[in-house]
Amino acid sequence: MELIQNTPDLSAYLAADEVIDHGHPVVREAAARLAKESVDSYAYARLAFEFVRDTIPHSQDSGDLRVTWRASDVLEQGTGICYAKAHALAALLRAEDIPTALCYQQFDVVHGLVAVRFDGAWHRQDPRGNKPGVDAEFSLDGERLAFTPDPESGERDHPVLYAEPHPAVLGVLKAAPDRPYLWRTLPTGL
Repeated sequence: MELIQNTPDLSAYLAADEVIDHGHPVVREAAARLAKESVDSYAYARLAFEFVRDTIPHSQDSGDLRVTWRASDVLEQGTGICYAKAHALAALLRAEDIPTALCYQQFDVVHGLVAVRFDGAWHRQDPRGNKPGVDAEFSLDGERLAFTPDPESGERDHPVLYAEPHPAVLGVLKAAPDRPYLWRTLPTGL
């Protein structure tokens, strides 16, 4: 699948905004801590991915009812669904000048992940969190995502790489008072 930037301006994939708030002290502190452990940007990207995947539980898996959507809130509260975890990873990567896009897959509902740009190419990564039956790994040599769409069932990968969260995703996150409400309103398409 060919990944398509929704804007040709690569600097848009480094920008901070209300959601990917990589200038926030919580994000800066986490990024600095991870950067100290990294020998280069590849090592940093892997560490940031593993940090979000492994230390911030997916709220469905943990039973946490809180809904987070801003990267700094995800890191501070230590919880989030796939979209929120993707926002946190994007903020950590952008904080260290690694272009990062938000991207999506279509299952019964829309699933969120990121793509990082290294060596002139985009590489999708899924920080959702591993559990039995889900084994996502950071990889620049072929995708190791949490889920693989089944086109015969109507599932698919969305090829568009967004510089900011898709409005349908952000809208449901912001409107949800808790995760059960969010689960009833998750977008089923983009």
